[in-house]
Amino acid sequence: MKVLIIAKLTFREAVRRRMIWLVLGLSLVFVVLYYWGFTQVRFEFLRQAANRPQGRAGGTGQILTFDLVSTIMVGLGFYTINFLAGVMTIFASVGTIAGEIESGTFQAIVPKPLARWEIVVGKFLGFAGMIAIYITLMAAAVLGTSRVVADYTPANFVEGTLLVMLVSLVLLALTIFGSTVFQTMANGVVVFMLYGGALLGGLLETLGSVLNINSLINAGVVTSLILPSNVIWSLASSVLQPNSNLRFDSPIPIAVATPPSNAMVVYAVGYVIVLVGLAVLSFRRRDL
Repeated sequence: MKVLIIAKLTFREAVRRRMIWLVLGLSLVFVVLYYWGFTQVRFEFLRQAANRPQGRAGGTGQILTFDLVSTIMVGLGFYTINFLAGVMTIFASVGTIAGEIESGTFQAIVPKPLARWEIVVGKFLGFAGMIAIYITLMAAAVLGTSRVVADYTPANFVEGTLLVMLVSLVLLALTIFGSTVFQTMANGVVVFMLYGGALLGGLLETLGSVLNINSLINAGVVTSLILPSNVIWSLASSVLQPNSNLRFDSPIPIAVATPPSNAMVVYAVGYVIVLVGLAVLSFRRRDL
């Protein structure tokens, strides 16, 4: 199929970009620092545990176990993966349509027997494949570190990884749609503002849940509907936590005061499909 050919070419073009290799370099630095940090946390935890009176609990009356500490470390690792994947997604695809219109590339290929929807869908699939491989490798690094350092396997690891992929697919669909509407620079500004707004909305919703402020909760819900990237991350964070009903009720990135509904996954998938469809319609009407 022509769609798969476009996807293959998009994948090859994406991995040749200098920015992608810069992100990969930063990711490698993160993996090294993450492993080092995890070992330091384990060493310090065991040292303090050896000096702690037998049976003494923390301030909440609950004994802090290293499995819980490992859960927090895994959550922080996945939060970093989620952020790096989001940034790479936006930068890689921000000019995927607008940039080629500006350079005149489409004037040579669109008159051939190639439908515009095939270009949009093919580019989406190509970038999606690159993002899926990246997230899989990074998640495997976090899992490997957790197993080697702490002999700990995160709960619902596969489900959490798939949800992080869904976050990037939401951002990818939004960026490609924006690329059919705006010029490259404007598209990047708009997408990053929406991405930042979603992150802020998630923090406000968490804070509102902790302090019981309905206005902050409502603000977070509205931002989740406008761009469901952060709410899907919150769901990923919640499924990675152990089945102990423990929740971190504070406005930090891995905190989940109230786990989001699984219905948001359906909403996010529908969101991606609708935006890709809108991108096809917008590209059909755009002059080359």
